[in-house]
Amino acid sequence: MTKGDASSIDEDALKLAEMGYTQDMKRNFSVLSVLAVGFSLTNTWFGISAALVTGINSGGPLLVIYGVIIIFVVSISVGVTLSELASAMPNAGGQYFWANELAPKRYANLASYLTGWFAWAGAMFTSASVALAAGSAIVGSYQLTHPNLVIDRWMVFVAYQFVNIFCFFFNCYGKTLPRVAKVALYTTLISWFITMVTVPAIAPTHQHAKFVFATFINNTGWQEGGIAFIVGMVNVNWGFACLDCATHLAEEVHRPEKMVPIAIMGTVGIGFITGWFWSVAMFFSIVGDFQEIVATSTGVPILELFYRAVGNKGGAICLEAMIIATAFGCLVACHTWQSRLCWSFARDRGIPGHQWLGKVHKGLDVPVYAHLVSCIIVAIIGCLYLASLTAFNSMITACIVLLYISYAIPVVCLLVRGRSTLKHGPFWLGPFGMFSNFVLLAWTLFTLIMYSFPYVQPVTAGSMNYVSAVYAAVVIIIAVDWFVRGRKSFRGAGERKSDVVDVVSGRRVSSAS
Repeated sequence: MTKGDASSIDEDALKLAEMGYTQDMKRNFSVLSVLAVGFSLTNTWFGISAALVTGINSGGPLLVIYGVIIIFVVSISVGVTLSELASAMPNAGGQYFWANELAPKRYANLASYLTGWFAWAGAMFTSASVALAAGSAIVGSYQLTHPNLVIDRWMVFVAYQFVNIFCFFFNCYGKTLPRVAKVALYTTLISWFITMVTVPAIAPTHQHAKFVFATFINNTGWQEGGIAFIVGMVNVNWGFACLDCATHLAEEVHRPEKMVPIAIMGTVGIGFITGWFWSVAMFFSIVGDFQEIVATSTGVPILELFYRAVGNKGGAICLEAMIIATAFGCLVACHTWQSRLCWSFARDRGIPGHQWLGKVHKGLDVPVYAHLVSCIIVAIIGCLYLASLTAFNSMITACIVLLYISYAIPVVCLLVRGRSTLKHGPFWLGPFGMFSNFVLLAWTLFTLIMYSFPYVQPVTAGSMNYVSAVYAAVVIIIAVDWFVRGRKSFRGAGERKSDVVDVVSGRRVSSAS
């Protein structure tokens, strides 16, 4: 370690101590490995491939091609907003910590508490949706080679649980996690390139440009095309969700006030490039009737698209295996993200069992209990799939909107307080930053309302959008915990700042020795 590195570590640790926290995690991550976790999680092109399962009837090619552009523009504003706050207040707590610092003193604890719970719930629903996408792909690949098999929900459920358990072990040792993240990044980029080049190159026929760029499909039952388009947007939006991931690694990377914004904005840029060009390539490569691909017996339209383009099952499964490998990397990143959220929130006693969930295993250098509990909850969430075929879309919607709400709360606090009062970091865009704040708030309100609409008409018990029930369940859990335990035990800014002197003094003594 060079002298410069040592002083940087001391400076990072002292800044953290001034916030009222000790340096519990080693700073093993580089800006590349943080970007790797962030992009492996967001993974736009993989999100689009999985969204074909549910979203293709709500807009078709036109929805995906132009929806990616719309969400990309929105995500720039989301990324700028998160980057400004992460640069000013780099902390593993991310949005819940910012809310506590920015909200009026009277409401600071409640605002922070709500934000932390919404963020953690959103993270676990994201993990559930990724595990379900991977499980569906595995079962679909098996069905392709066994055409007499009729896929039942329990088969996908078993695959879901297998994927969740398998990916659990990659987050059990902190020292290797940055390398795992880089491998996941390289895997997804290589898989993206191979599938994007191979499929159109081998496909015997290709669609015309009008089909790719101007074909709108509405099989939702909604008479208004605009409503059908908006309902389908949730699937594209999934490919740009979870942009806060890098903020929760702020205590595991050097100079987080600079590195985290680079990772966030890099994730947005790479996501658009990979997602848009991959979508165009796939829609040009469709062979045969589009509706037959959507109605495939595998339950995985992108696998059917591969099969028809390549012409043999072995080649299609090889291509699908690349998407499955990408899904595994995505879920590993999800586990990293949700465990850091749980651990950091538990440090401030925001969750029942915080005395265990807020601990970092010294030998493994990971919050083992936070990781284990989060994955167990993800396993339980998977049971929703057995109850309803619309659970997949409900989980996608829940993870998107709950995360947007968790971003919106600190932004509202910032605007009420005044952006000029914030001691900003190196990443600060002034007027454009304020514009981005308002875009984020507007989009959050839009998604909260519009993404709650039923996916199809007429509405039946089996086709209802149950995301409102998901919101209600989350709010009830939060309210019960707040009144029973949280309002008395949660450690807010006031208590943290009273501990600053002791923490900073201890850190200075540790550094001196």
